[in-house]
Amino acid sequence: MSHRVLITGGSGFIGRNLVELLADRYEIFAPARQELDLVDEVAVREYLAHHRFDSVVHTATGRSNRKTTAPDLFKNNCRMFFNFARNQDLYGRMLHFGSAAEFDRRAYQPRMPETYLDSSVPADDYGFAKYVAAKYTETAAKIYNLRLFGVFGKYEAWEVRFISNACCRALSGMPITLRQNVFFDYLYIDDLARLTAWFIENQPAHHTYNVCRGETHDLLSLARTVARVAGAISGSKPEIHVAREGLAMEYSGDNTRMLAEIGSYKFRNMEDAIRDLYTWYENHRAVFDPALLNFDT
Repeated sequence: MSHRVLITGGSGFIGRNLVELLADRYEIFAPARQELDLVDEVAVREYLAHHRFDSVVHTATGRSNRKTTAPDLFKNNCRMFFNFARNQDLYGRMLHFGSAAEFDRRAYQPRMPETYLDSSVPADDYGFAKYVAAKYTETAAKIYNLRLFGVFGKYEAWEVRFISNACCRALSGMPITLRQNVFFDYLYIDDLARLTAWFIENQPAHHTYNVCRGETHDLLSLARTVARVAGAISGSKPEIHVAREGLAMEYSGDNTRMLAEIGSYKFRNMEDAIRDLYTWYENHRAVFDPALLNFDT
């Protein structure tokens, strides 16, 4: 019998990719909001009772970024999480996608380990909701917090997500822009899918893991990589503009705990991943609007 997996947020960046990348491996369910309202506690319990999933992969979340802020962010994110957390008797395990925002954006340090949680309590609604879920997960029998840092790939918000934004700018003959350079721990979405499969198929020893690359790349170097890829594929030579000198606060995690359990894992080479993404945008130009690429300047 095939492994039955519920993926929440199947129309979002991470969820949509996981549905595509894991479809050949599991029996995937990814109901649209019209089929299942995740903030409706009765509907969620009935859905879980009916389907009896082996795994729930919870990617759905309201977000707050430079583009938009989801309404009732804290309340709805907590409600979605606990509608699944309170029904652990109805599924095998739950993989909750947390965020480094749990550590509090004001207190970031390089290569933060899992134990850095509680060094500071997030002041923003998004980070605080993730923090609440992370604290609950520490003692939950069937829930595992996969804490994400930077994830990139197709279907992400190209208006504000740096690598996709840079690819779309290069394809549109526009300069690649940075507000300020910063070292960032980026994980390619294909790697996230393979790592998620490991957590679905194996019994983790801990309840919280930093799911990240464990190494950093600064945005200026990544911009140059995009420019190099654009030159090789399209013959274009996009300029690179940096608005502010110096370095912003590093955003990175320590993935030692995860790799100690998984064993040897070879992450996708960053330049190859960027080439994949650039090529995808070149073949899907209709998904982005050049007129909206100046949002972050």
